[in-house]
Amino acid sequence: MPSEYIPFKDTQYFSSLICNYLDEEDHLKPFYHRFPTLENFKAQIEEKQLSYEHSNREVLIRQLMVQYEGLSISSMTLTNIDLLKHRTTFTVTTGHQLNLFTGPLYFFYKIISTIKLCNELKEKYHGYNFVPIYWMATEDHDFEEINYFNFKGKKVQWNRAASGAVGELDLEGLEQVFEVFSTQLDESKTAEELLQLFKKAYLEHRNLTDATKYLVNALFSIYGLVILDGNDAELKRLFIPYIEDELLNQTSFKKVSETNQKLNDTNYKIQVQPRDINLFYINKGVRERILVTDGTFGVLETEIRWTKDELLKEVNEHPERFSPNVIMRPLYQEVILPNLCYIGGGGELAYWLQLKSNFETQQVTFPMLLLRNSVLIITERQKEKLQKMNVAVKDLFLNQNDLMTKVTKDISEIDIDFTPQKEHLKKQFEDLYTLAEQTDKSFKGAVGAQETKQIKGLENLEHRLLKAQKRKLESILERVRLLQDELFPRQSLQERNMNFSEFYLEHGEEFISALMHQLEPLKGEFLILEV
Repeated sequence: MPSEYIPFKDTQYFSSLICNYLDEEDHLKPFYHRFPTLENFKAQIEEKQLSYEHSNREVLIRQLMVQYEGLSISSMTLTNIDLLKHRTTFTVTTGHQLNLFTGPLYFFYKIISTIKLCNELKEKYHGYNFVPIYWMATEDHDFEEINYFNFKGKKVQWNRAASGAVGELDLEGLEQVFEVFSTQLDESKTAEELLQLFKKAYLEHRNLTDATKYLVNALFSIYGLVILDGNDAELKRLFIPYIEDELLNQTSFKKVSETNQKLNDTNYKIQVQPRDINLFYINKGVRERILVTDGTFGVLETEIRWTKDELLKEVNEHPERFSPNVIMRPLYQEVILPNLCYIGGGGELAYWLQLKSNFETQQVTFPMLLLRNSVLIITERQKEKLQKMNVAVKDLFLNQNDLMTKVTKDISEIDIDFTPQKEHLKKQFEDLYTLAEQTDKSFKGAVGAQETKQIKGLENLEHRLLKAQKRKLESILERVRLLQDELFPRQSLQERNMNFSEFYLEHGEEFISALMHQLEPLKGEFLILEV
């Protein structure tokens, strides 16, 4: 499967913050700990080994085995869980929402990047072991973000009322989704495999957590992936000191706010804003913010109220009812896992870069941050079409209007670029400016106005010529437009719109194998993969 790479910044789909981070620009170095290179992992391993509570390993392993009860566990996953009891074993983690049928394609790239990095680390550091972790965002409450996936340009959607943590949702209504999806598939072997995968995950489990766990385990257990649900009373018990600090001292609000001001000073957009208390209360279908007013604590949109002592008693008796938000979840993750690196998308890394000072205050090792792999999958047929039209794959990353302009200029037999004429005109006006220096300012102003008028006239002619050529070449441009729409649905990255099922339908398990073979998590560039 041929492949090529282009720098992330050349795609125009990644923020200046992420591009500057990848370039290791000096002004961003205070916001992260170590840049993710293979060599830098040595120091990260040594630091995490000293700071991670060994007793946490026993709790982690015990709860993982509880969470895997009733699920067929592969020998590689079981081995990885067992390895976690050793001080020489560390994790690499990615996290994701419980999107229906995995949601957008980049979910696969996150998981595979995590598995592949563990493999690379093992090759480099023979005396240690590395376990890939998928952290399920079971406590999230944004149902509208996860209740659908796209298949061949159509939305397959799960419609139902929902509240509270999404992981606790029962699976009512997914029989209808299964029927709708079934009608869109052919009768091939891979289609039947997809239907069985959907059916066993969503029609044979009791809630969305169990369904997602089954699905991801079925897809990736052969590679040793370990799936973790943070919504666990015993794991949260390890986090109690940090919950108490958050409730009583609001440390994260203070530290993240300070960092946000520094990021503002460097003109970067702030991804998330901290709240006074960055915890939710979850219980019986409720997941609402915890507030404090004049020393009294309460839960938004409810009648629940506590004094300080009552609240601390609730924390110690029911830690599972306290759910970290986007600011506190990373801290929770790094407290309970012997983790070295977090792998996420651009938006995720942007908010992680806001958190380092809070980690330092809490004396928790800040992980390395790695941008997940991004991929554009292109077929041999699509590649041949581009070559016939003399269009490079990287050109398709352009805004569609810019793409049409570039293609028009590239294939037009007429030179549409009036830059030489404009340069010639400017040189002619240089003599007039010299003459104007010998007279008064009004004449110099008249020369300037005339130059502007004539340059603008050339630009208007250039624009009209371009429009005329676009009309003349419309049939070719339309083919380019249709091809870009295929590869960039809704004028966005393929990985943010398409679901794995379309590619699995065509290639079966070989699709995952190809990604596993091709993705290079430390490469730091955008992969274009021909299948």
